[in-house]
Amino acid sequence: MGSQDHEPEIHARCCPCAGGREQPDGLSRRVFLGGVGGAALGGTMLAGLAWSNLAAASEAESETAPPRRALTVKPVLIYAIPQRRPQTSWRSWGGIQTQQDADQEAARINDELAGLRKEADFPVRFLPLAAVRGVAALKETSDVESADVLLVYAAGGSLDALRDMGKDVIFFLRHQSGPVSLHYEIIHPRFLRAHTDALAAQGMDFDDVVVDRPEEVLWRLRALCGLRNTVGARILAIGAPSGWAKASKTAPNLARERFQLDIQTIPYQDLGRLIQEARADAQAVQLARQRAHDYLRQSGTRLETDRAFVDNAFLLERIFRRLMAEADCRALTIDNCMSAIMPMAETTACLPLSLLNDAGFGAYCESDFVVVPAAMLLGAIAGRPVFLNDPTYPHDGVITLAHCTAPRRMDGKHREPARILTHFESDYGAAPKVEMSKGQKVVNIAPDFAAERWVGLAGEIVDHPFLPICRSQIDIRFTAPTRTVVERMPGFHWVTAYGDCLREVGYALKRTGIQWDCLG
Repeated sequence: MGSQDHEPEIHARCCPCAGGREQPDGLSRRVFLGGVGGAALGGTMLAGLAWSNLAAASEAESETAPPRRALTVKPVLIYAIPQRRPQTSWRSWGGIQTQQDADQEAARINDELAGLRKEADFPVRFLPLAAVRGVAALKETSDVESADVLLVYAAGGSLDALRDMGKDVIFFLRHQSGPVSLHYEIIHPRFLRAHTDALAAQGMDFDDVVVDRPEEVLWRLRALCGLRNTVGARILAIGAPSGWAKASKTAPNLARERFQLDIQTIPYQDLGRLIQEARADAQAVQLARQRAHDYLRQSGTRLETDRAFVDNAFLLERIFRRLMAEADCRALTIDNCMSAIMPMAETTACLPLSLLNDAGFGAYCESDFVVVPAAMLLGAIAGRPVFLNDPTYPHDGVITLAHCTAPRRMDGKHREPARILTHFESDYGAAPKVEMSKGQKVVNIAPDFAAERWVGLAGEIVDHPFLPICRSQIDIRFTAPTRTVVERMPGFHWVTAYGDCLREVGYALKRTGIQWDCLG
């Protein structure tokens, strides 16, 4: 909820219009022309689409989103076999001194990799282990180029050439889990600090080193999988890419710079025409009604708005699905969603976005590219839907988060109970009030307007009240000092996910140039 900085009137919307007052028909000129600018800055405008073609292509449509792209990992054992020389220091530290030692270590690594593969709750593909005497031999390995990440078991030899390979690297060192590694001694002063007192390795730091514990490798790979599914990803912006308040012009470009997002755009005129064509398609209308009927029959679902709004929401959701398929993407955001969409769809976008999130897509209201990258990254790391929300003023260790587009499958599997109400500000359409589980641990990201600092905050859901605000509401209790949260929360919109993956977010952000301000 917000207002124009220069106007005393409080407008009934969650996101203030950044380009001046709206036109009488509820559509600002920026909505119609913004997509052109987006296309010129690296995106593409979808135009001239016909519902007949989109509907025909959807016969084999899956109920769930396309899976995340698997992270490709190349495990590497780097070792050296010393040769005895009289009356001189002829061997370095380390438990691998013979080829037999190296062969045994390779078998040990393969067993550990099998365990990682089994435990991974994210898509990951391990290439065959390369056991090499030095990095020079690694460069000649045929499948190294296809890897996203090098998982380097640094038993011996020099690592210096890894700096020039242009790959993310995680180092695994042994202290007690096997033959002690040479680089257990020297990776810090020689490789990371390059014989100085400060970190000198470009693109690598102390968090890229793991000692003895394979599970510590796993969460780092989870973070990089999320990053790989965010950087360079394509997202469809309906209306135009924008940002909250004064960030409307800067946020899309910052999202492109930091995350190389490929922002596709479809103008509202084209969406309105597609909606009219879909309404004239008796089969599409009947399918929407049947899906709405099945949804409302689900356990824990209460209808408290006009059924027609729900039917129309399912028709709109199918249009959104087909547009994402046409754009070849798994994420969507919609600008001006509290005025432009209503007269076109005769419902609100709230329930369609909730449904898409439940199906594994990324679906976000308000086209706010201040928070969209955070939502995409958090969802890609957690592997679960995220809740984009409006924060309130923190007090007494509690903050209320609310919005009308919450997913119900916040754990990625089970639907939380929900009341299907009107969207609050308009008292129109269909919006879920999701009763998120009390006692559930959650993580929250608050991105700043300048894409320079994101704040992370862990918490626990202590209530899901029913205040006269956006429909899905949760009170979060946090342990950080309230004053600290008040002083350091930036931007506006937050994004929330079930579970605990703050360390993964921080690890991924190191590669974006964004500072991670984790309040715990």
